[in-house]
Amino acid sequence: MPVGLTIDGTRFSDKYGREVLLRGINLAADTKFPAKPATPSHVSDGFFDGDNVSFVGRPFPIEDADTHFRRLRNWGYNTLRYLYTWEALEAKGPGLYDELYIAFTIKVLRKAKQYGFYVFMDPHQDVWSRFSGGSGAPMWTLYAVGLNPEMFDVTEAALVHNTYPNPTEFPKMIWATNYTRMVCQVMFTLFFAGRDFAPKAIIDGQNIQDYLQSHYINATVHLAKRIKESEDLEDCVVIGWESFNEPNHGLIGYQDLTKIPADQQLQKGTSPTAWQGILTASGRPCEIETWELGSMGSYRTGKTLVDPKGAHAWLDSSHNDAKYGWRRDPGWRLGECIWAQHGVWDITTGMLLRFDYFSKTPTGEIITADVFCNTYFMNHWKRWAQAVRDVHQNSLLLLQHPVWVIPPILDEETKAMGRIVYAPHYYDGLTLMSKKWNRFFNVDVLGVLRGRYLSPAFAVKLGETAIRNSMKEQLTAMKQEGLDNIGLTPCLFSEIGIPYDMDDKYAYKTGDYTSQTRASDANHFALEGSLVSYTWWNYCALVRDAKIPVVISLNNHLICFVEQP
Repeated sequence: MPVGLTIDGTRFSDKYGREVLLRGINLAADTKFPAKPATPSHVSDGFFDGDNVSFVGRPFPIEDADTHFRRLRNWGYNTLRYLYTWEALEAKGPGLYDELYIAFTIKVLRKAKQYGFYVFMDPHQDVWSRFSGGSGAPMWTLYAVGLNPEMFDVTEAALVHNTYPNPTEFPKMIWATNYTRMVCQVMFTLFFAGRDFAPKAIIDGQNIQDYLQSHYINATVHLAKRIKESEDLEDCVVIGWESFNEPNHGLIGYQDLTKIPADQQLQKGTSPTAWQGILTASGRPCEIETWELGSMGSYRTGKTLVDPKGAHAWLDSSHNDAKYGWRRDPGWRLGECIWAQHGVWDITTGMLLRFDYFSKTPTGEIITADVFCNTYFMNHWKRWAQAVRDVHQNSLLLLQHPVWVIPPILDEETKAMGRIVYAPHYYDGLTLMSKKWNRFFNVDVLGVLRGRYLSPAFAVKLGETAIRNSMKEQLTAMKQEGLDNIGLTPCLFSEIGIPYDMDDKYAYKTGDYTSQTRASDANHFALEGSLVSYTWWNYCALVRDAKIPVVISLNNHLICFVEQP
């Protein structure tokens, strides 16, 4: 049976003092959408009935648990990053927890215990929620901030596979651009900095920042208490908790709303400025640049008119707020853009008044990525960490900061919490976005972001050996950044992986997984070479139209479950 781990400098140690490298898997992609109704991402029917869903049966039915856990253990994994979503816990409304799902989760964790897994819990999200193109938060959070999910498509406030005009033509990886579209920009700004940038947004007597964060943290605490009450999982199976998957800064730190920020590397499809996103979300047409992704990054292809024809992504002023039981302050008007209500622009004239509204803190400090990470993100992380520690006193606290940003510098009070684990994410961006393994050239992305080259051209790595070594050097450098800023603590890459549907799903049709093998092997070479722990992305138990899962395993590492041809 697994037992709790101790931290000895940069090492994990078991009860005998032996060093333990955590070699794990993310369990599982299936948890991103409900089991009932089991509506896949390309189906629109019933999609907006977000209150009446159940995640019982995710990541897989309990009767299948032995099959999956036996398989994962035989492949050499000893750790699970156990995915759950805020939506799974609290879909029906604020404070209404799904006890059936929690009881089911405890059953699955007990099964994991039988196979000797270490488990840490991951409250997973991508681009905020299913209703903004990913997974994570319940639908009511969008209504709480005054947004109307049914109007995200026509305003392009978010691109959602379920509501895309022709789902079969949904561009690959375009979902990630939702981070720089209006819905995500609003949600993450309010979640991390509502008090500073939306002081009028008061609900149930709280600023929207405190309202959202409190419910988010309370949902995790509720789950933690149920696990503690089980009396056979805390510390011996559930050894840690992660705070927030891939936190995003929203609009916080935008120096000019009319320009694409220099650090916005991904542009694909329509690429609105934040100001254009604000306008189209309020029903106003804009001519927006279009971009495509090439072998060396994004390139501009032209412009197109995005015309919502008066449709708004904001709830109508006649919307009945009583459904979820909250009370919105009279000073926060429905039917009007929240940024217009805070003087960013004039809704009558359509004029932008404060292009730099989000550029500084209230004390006048210019907000950079580092400032966001060390203040807004860390303020939330410390609040979350203390709430978890109040329940699970010995838990590992995984600090997973904004992706590609230099990790935060911890103050002495935070360091005193102890048992903090640095948990960055890494993906080979060229492979991920192109969905191809290019063995001839790649780019040292971390080196470019850290300014180590006079020109990005010098960051190009030629040949597979150079590519593999570059990936190892990037992971080693990230590990060192954690030591420099967070302190003497283990490094665990809680997400690292590859796209599986490479080369237009060529392998699914032919059985030739050469590209996946090479990409997977390069990543594992980097992980082993940098001597870090990890949880690989990812395991998926579902196969469409197949009664028996089809498994692809290469080099003793799970590649994927694939669709039956």
